[in-house]
Amino acid sequence: MALTQELQAAFNDQITLELESAHQYLALSAWLEREGLPGMAHWMRLQSGEESEHAMKFYRFLADRGATVELGAIAKPKSEFDSVVDVFRASLAAEQRVTAAIHNIYSMATDARDFASFPLLDWFVDEQVEEESTVQQIIDDLERTQGNGHALLMLDRELGARQEDDES
Repeated sequence: MALTQELQAAFNDQITLELESAHQYLALSAWLEREGLPGMAHWMRLQSGEESEHAMKFYRFLADRGATVELGAIAKPKSEFDSVVDVFRASLAAEQRVTAAIHNIYSMATDARDFASFPLLDWFVDEQVEEESTVQQIIDDLERTQGNGHALLMLDRELGARQEDDES
């Protein structure tokens, strides 16, 4: 069964949103580098790569379904922040936008009875729960530091230990 035009457009928009998120994560990483937090910057760079991989999952899905892949323009990311907490709040907001878009596509696929979309979308629904939870935990940890430099350094080192295949 071919994708409806509406679903095809929504999947293409999702590719662009994922690439935009990857771009935003690079900007967040750059800000953290300037602030002397290389571990957090590393975490954001890995997150950027993950978002690019997500875009490619949608790309492959469209290509495998014989649909047209159309890449949209990517907006310039925000690059100035007031604090480390604000950086991670921007990350959470980006994840929440992605979650809402995926839920919208899921609803559209359900209405269209496009069952072939469900396995991919189920994976992304689960992934977004994990993504939002992870970033919220980092925000909670940052808020607990209350300006304590030692605690911030420990969190920076913890996030810097993230490996490419880690899920956090």
